[in-house]
Amino acid sequence: MATFDISKIFSMDGSIEYTSGGVISKQVIKNKAGNVTLFSFDKGQGLTEHSASYDALVQVIDGEVEIKIDGNPFHLKQGDSIIMPANIPHALHATESFKMILTMIKG
Repeated sequence: MATFDISKIFSMDGSIEYTSGGVISKQVIKNKAGNVTLFSFDKGQGLTEHSASYDALVQVIDGEVEIKIDGNPFHLKQGDSIIMPANIPHALHATESFKMILTMIKG
């Protein structure tokens, strides 16, 4: 199921805005194999440590973020990507306002 129009060109970066002091998410597509979601985080916002039962690919499309995976910090900026492995704790902290594409693949 797609939440965006099928077979139409769109800009990932232009499809989501920032909100002051908050986080926004927009589901792009979801099916039984996984999903793709756009997120925007204002500076200082984040997600507390958690884990998921599937692998996740983060693609930063604007700004900067620190992502901790199994306690190890990684600093990502626009154009960077990282894979967060299934069942490993991870957390996010927006060092600057940032946008990302999160692709989750169920095993």
